[in-house]
Amino acid sequence: MRLRYTDRARDDLKSAYYWYEKQSRGLGNYFLDSIEVGLHKILEQPKLYKIQHGNFHACIIRHFPFSIFYTLEDDSVVVHAVFDNRRDPDGRP
Repeated sequence: MRLRYTDRARDDLKSAYYWYEKQSRGLGNYFLDSIEVGLHKILEQPKLYKIQHGNFHACIIRHFPFSIFYTLEDDSVVVHAVFDNRRDPDGRP
C-alpha cells in the first residue's frame, strides 16, 4: 500500500507540529512520532479502523487528541486530515 496526503492533511500536520513545538521543545517531534505509529498501523491493517464519518476511516492517535481521517483508494491509503478532536466536529473532512 502507498501512503498519500492531501494538502489539508499536510497543513494539519504542520500547524499541529509547530503548536506543540511552541509549547515545549521536542513535543512537536513526539507528536509526529505518535502520528507515524498510527500510520504504520493503518498501513499494516487499513480496514482495521471503522468508518467514522462519511466514507472516512478514523484512527485515534495515542497521547494526543487527534485522529487521522483516511480513505482507501485503489492501492493507496489517502490521508485527508489530521484532525484535532477538540474542535467542532463539523470541521472534519
